[in-house]
Amino acid sequence: MSQKKQLQINPDQLKQLIEASLFVMGKSVSIKSLKETVLVNFNVSRAKIKLAIEELQQDYQGRGIELMSVAGGYRFQSIESLSPFLQPLWQEKAPKYSRATLETLAVIAYRQPVTRGDIEFVRGVAVSSHTIKSLADRQWIRMVGHKEVPGRPALYATTTEFLAYFGLDTIADLPPLTDTESLAALFSDVNSLEKPQEEIGPENTQNIEESTNE
Repeated sequence: MSQKKQLQINPDQLKQLIEASLFVMGKSVSIKSLKETVLVNFNVSRAKIKLAIEELQQDYQGRGIELMSVAGGYRFQSIESLSPFLQPLWQEKAPKYSRATLETLAVIAYRQPVTRGDIEFVRGVAVSSHTIKSLADRQWIRMVGHKEVPGRPALYATTTEFLAYFGLDTIADLPPLTDTESLAALFSDVNSLEKPQEEIGPENTQNIEESTNE
């Protein structure tokens, strides 16, 4: 069976197509995904795609949006310094996450994969199933397996959506646990999420710490 002849594309056209694709998608897109979708019919190597992306990053230097390497791919986003001025575009002010929920997320991010029991050991308090569910619903964490101990508890890890939201390319980009300022900055924007503040679920009401009262 003869293979389909691949089309040629010049560097300028390649940049235009990549730029338009990332703009339309509005989320992190990998080079592999670009090759398998919009560039599937073109004779272009990964190296040429990477070069075109690097040139686009240079083109957007000093502008209101930038092309960032996030979650194993690339996406356009507004520059951080404009964030306070863009807030009025979102008319509804979303509720905040509790400190306890953020602590749970941080334990999962830094110790993954972890069980609910592991999280409780680190935090020193019980963790509500509501907390785990809210983070899973946000698609920041997911179950990745079971720990081979009695009861086979679920193991949780972060997702590419977690990396994308926090502007991280890989988990290795998390700031050191000792870097308190960087950690504070990492979680500073979580307050604007459309998720409930409650940490305490219907079970373990007497045992679970309500960190927002600290």
